[in-house]
Amino acid sequence: MPTILGQNQYGKAENRVVRITRDGATHHIKDLNVSVSLSGDMDEVHYSGSNAHVLPTDTTKNTVYAFAKEHGIESAEQFGIHLARHFVTSQEPIRTARIRIEEYTWERIETPGEDAHSFVRQGQETRLTQITYDGTSWEVVSGLKDLTVMNSTNSEFWGYVKDKYTTLPEAYDRILATQVAARWRFNWSDDEQEMPNWEESYEQVRTHMLQAFAGTYSLSLQQTLYQMGSRIIENRGEIDEVRFSLPNKHHFLVDLEPFGLKNDNEVYFAADRPYGLIEATVLRDGVEPRIPVDLTNL
Repeated sequence: MPTILGQNQYGKAENRVVRITRDGATHHIKDLNVSVSLSGDMDEVHYSGSNAHVLPTDTTKNTVYAFAKEHGIESAEQFGIHLARHFVTSQEPIRTARIRIEEYTWERIETPGEDAHSFVRQGQETRLTQITYDGTSWEVVSGLKDLTVMNSTNSEFWGYVKDKYTTLPEAYDRILATQVAARWRFNWSDDEQEMPNWEESYEQVRTHMLQAFAGTYSLSLQQTLYQMGSRIIENRGEIDEVRFSLPNKHHFLVDLEPFGLKNDNEVYFAADRPYGLIEATVLRDGVEPRIPVDLTNL
């Protein structure tokens, strides 16, 4: 039975690079996990094993480290743009480069005196970005994962469909908790446009996301998700699309009546699984969705 080659790509995954910038006694850290995927004229390496068009993955690894020195790491997005442009413009067989980056955040430990070179790893979210370049246009999708948030009140869940298998009691005062995985797509797509301030954009998106979560009196996690996405779109003109994957981190009231105790919304059992999983995309009006529906779960 005849076969043909379908979509293919190759590269070096999870290149860990830590860049220290020394500003006198004050140091700054950028800690990245960089994955490079390249695609283009790669038929022959699959059909005959010819490596004539193959840039070794070891070379892509070396490029990541060399670029950390030559260009520095202003932001995960900017670093990914440098890499993607390099691979597409320097290697004729390469037509598209996709750079995925995770960024791990360090918080400065304040110490007496002028030295500022001690840090503690922050234990919350991981920052993410994916840069795709085809030699003409850019697509930048940034985001975060593992951002755990909770509202201890101002959340209800009632009025839902009930059938013979329904046992869940309606809740008029519940804990709402989730571990946010989010991606947002920038409308910057070519070099003629003014490039966003990537660092400021990330901080502002995160702030709007948290403020929407905290400020929404929630009747469902879906409602909260939509408010989080809408607030980002309404306040950040550089972003056209936001996709969320929000697991509902259930907290169930513990029955204390067998012990003669009344549980007045005070003691809960935090269940890790199974969990509800709420996912949706929020778009600027008139914009077509382009973030893959499963990207937040990869």
